[in-house]
Amino acid sequence: MGWRHLVSLSLLLVFQAQAAEEVNVYSARQAHLIEPIVRQFTEQSGIKVNLVYAEDGLAERLKREGRLTPADLVLTVDISRLMELVDADLVQPVRSPSLEQAIPAQYRDPEGKWFALTTRVRGIYSSKERLGQLSTIRYEDLADSKYKGRICTRSGKHQYNVALVASMLAHQGEAKTRQWLEGVKANLARKPQGNDRDQVKAIKEGVCDLSLGNSYYYGNMLEDATQKSWAEAVYLNFPNQADRGAHVNVSGVVMTKFAKHPVAAKRLMEYLAGDQAQGLYAELNKEYPVKPGVALSPLVASWGEFRADTLSLSEIAKHRRQAVTLLDEVKFDL
Repeated sequence: MGWRHLVSLSLLLVFQAQAAEEVNVYSARQAHLIEPIVRQFTEQSGIKVNLVYAEDGLAERLKREGRLTPADLVLTVDISRLMELVDADLVQPVRSPSLEQAIPAQYRDPEGKWFALTTRVRGIYSSKERLGQLSTIRYEDLADSKYKGRICTRSGKHQYNVALVASMLAHQGEAKTRQWLEGVKANLARKPQGNDRDQVKAIKEGVCDLSLGNSYYYGNMLEDATQKSWAEAVYLNFPNQADRGAHVNVSGVVMTKFAKHPVAAKRLMEYLAGDQAQGLYAELNKEYPVKPGVALSPLVASWGEFRADTLSLSEIAKHRRQAVTLLDEVKFDL
């Protein structure tokens, strides 16, 4: 066999190997939010992406599978779930100049163990009819006695509220946060229940006048014919604009400890942090791109600009367990 044939054979084997590249992703995010993006990635890179969906239990699954796990990446929501994977030693650090350049330091792990992909505000919804827009409201105001019997929320121990309480602990300390939680509990119109959308529905029905809720639910409700009237009954307010800024949480990605395709997985991570994917990812779920300078969807842009809390999510996450303990001690859900 001549050298030309050897070169041709070598190139063929390289192309076949590239064509056979794949990434296995465990996703807590819904299919319609992910599939359009990975389809673009595959078209541009030739790397096949295999998606497995599970809303809960991904950490337990990875523990059970151990070294035999097929998962290369995990896509999930909330700093609590990202840190659950890190704390269980289920991830490996990723060093990537493009990821570090695209994603602000407060939205990624200093050691490269997790990276945020989108952000969402833990907003305060207010009744248009009974309260109007509250542009100067602070999270601290929810403990004010003037709101007694006027607040609705989901369980305090849901990850979204745990993260908010953890941020309060990081900024205010335990004594003030305990006092705040007791004040909020005293102002509740009913025991914590349901999800964020249920609280907006309760405002529409006159059960309460204020609720805590993630910002993207506002957009999703406006586009849902059965829930549009709920969203139209409220304003979405960005808290603490005159001081530290609104509490922001994230959706994010990690590379698993036993990833079988780390090179291809890293390419997908970098793609998810790029302009094209960032714009589409944020638009599909009415979120904010984590990469600065990427255009917002018209709907999200219509809600106005806001100041986000600049405290690192890694710092806030250190207070998660303390937040859960405090919620138990004040019997917030009872």
